[in-house]
Amino acid sequence: MIRTPLRPLARILPARDRGENPEEIERENIRSRHAEMQDRARARAESRLLILGAFFTVAFAVVGIRMGVLATTVPVEPMASAGGSAIAAQRGDIVDRQGRILATNFETHSLYAQPPMLVDPEESAKALVKIFPDLDEDRLIRQFTGKRKFVWIKKRISPEQKQAVFDIGDPGLLFGGREMRLYPNGKLAAHVLGGARFGEEDVNAAQLVGVAGVEKQFDGYLSDPANAGRPLTLALDLTVQAASERVLYGGMRLMNAKGATSILMDVHTGEVISMVSLPDFDPNDRPAPPTSGFDPSVSPLFNRAVQGVYELGSTFKIFTVAQAMDLKLVNPETMVDIRGPLRWGRFRITDFHNYGRELTVSKVIVKSSNIGTARIAQMIGAPRQREFLDGLGLLEPTPLEVGEANSGQPLIPKNWSELSAMTISYGHGLSASPLHLAAAYAAIANGGHYVSPTILKQSGPQYGPRVMSEASAKASQVMLRKVVTEGTASFGEVPGYQVAGKTGTADKPKPRGGYYEDKVIATFATMFPASDPKYVLVVTLDEPVETSGTEARRTAGWTAVPVAAEMIGRIAPLLGLRPEIEPAQVAAVRLTSN
Repeated sequence: MIRTPLRPLARILPARDRGENPEEIERENIRSRHAEMQDRARARAESRLLILGAFFTVAFAVVGIRMGVLATTVPVEPMASAGGSAIAAQRGDIVDRQGRILATNFETHSLYAQPPMLVDPEESAKALVKIFPDLDEDRLIRQFTGKRKFVWIKKRISPEQKQAVFDIGDPGLLFGGREMRLYPNGKLAAHVLGGARFGEEDVNAAQLVGVAGVEKQFDGYLSDPANAGRPLTLALDLTVQAASERVLYGGMRLMNAKGATSILMDVHTGEVISMVSLPDFDPNDRPAPPTSGFDPSVSPLFNRAVQGVYELGSTFKIFTVAQAMDLKLVNPETMVDIRGPLRWGRFRITDFHNYGRELTVSKVIVKSSNIGTARIAQMIGAPRQREFLDGLGLLEPTPLEVGEANSGQPLIPKNWSELSAMTISYGHGLSASPLHLAAAYAAIANGGHYVSPTILKQSGPQYGPRVMSEASAKASQVMLRKVVTEGTASFGEVPGYQVAGKTGTADKPKPRGGYYEDKVIATFATMFPASDPKYVLVVTLDEPVETSGTEARRTAGWTAVPVAAEMIGRIAPLLGLRPEIEPAQVAAVRLTSN
């Protein structure tokens, strides 16, 4: 902006020459400047008034539209918000691979009392004890007649119990709505699901918190409101799980075992289709954990499939042979010296039977020779053996998405010496869980790839690193098939389904060192169908004794193998595997002339 001077010389000097007063020029310029300032101030004020007017116009329009919307909306009764409403979010469902419910929520009620509002405290206490026999009548009366203003009675009651309490008619007995966790299949897959309990809670709401199993592992996912309507889908198959549990329970009782576990795993995806641990429990009424100093394996809460680490005996022998073939040290027909006993210092390694002077590598597996396997382990050496078993996942806890899996740490020797390598080759001196064994056998069954076991449904194969060549894996499969057709697992044959596997019988260790003479862990690790393995099944029995004969028999061939065979016969059709029926021989027909 160009500012005009009040006394411009161009006008002042000519005015003086004409004898005019220069101050008139200054006063005229001042009036002109004041007029311009007034014009600018007026324009600014007018623009502000215009903006303010537009604002009020829009505001009144919004209010008017809102009033119109409310006037045309059906009125709804307002809901009073409570302080506990923030913890009432529904927990997500858990379903099996077919979408069938394994865990869901159920609307129920809590029961509490406000003693100042009770009309007849003593009579109310007596009536409550009739409905809930586990309540202490004297304690209730003391609570109802004391100075307390709030008393929890039951945090979860059934609709029938609610009606019975309502019939008492005392206004001081009140109900609060809440949700409980419901497992509609009872004990089915109890160790996988784990269970849930109430966390933060108030009168009208309670937070459900996972305490074990997948409920604990995926607690964040299941309780996240953003996942509402999206269930957690497991790899389990409900029907296969039910059949497995029924067969294993019957086998455990028949074999007089203390406990049992079974794992069915897809060899290509790593999916755990079924996982059973017995004894089990009902997650709807989860028992209390054992007290300190108590053997945890006795508790039904103990998950033998992932927490139980055992010496799994001769089931390990195939790993030794597979590695030796992979290193080109032997082939299935290589002869191995099995003369015994095999001495290493003051230690002696013997066989269960005398198999002669030599056996082929294949026969070492079929006959289950400890000496032959130890000889092959000597060829491999301790460092290479440890590296191979580590690649099979046998030296670290399994990555299964179940809370208890992390506690299944394998027990390995501190000093992995040549003697350790020899005993580990036939399953002694290294303790692992049945799930470890299933994952390792899956690598043999799928052609040499490690697959990480998972409890979640997968969309396709999930191959990990290659741990052995395809040729070694295939040769191992052939040997395992011969164990069933010619060796120690003859009771494992299932009509219509080719079964391959290896037995393992290991003396059970004592808590304070040494081994029991009459207690074993019997295991049968199997894959089927042997011609194109799709599944691995591991069955382990704790302290089995087969008593049908004149003397007690404890080996896996007499105990774990028949149970596994029965299980395969039940679950194979459920898995969609068609039996291969061998054609019957056609009777000879003789033609005769008339």
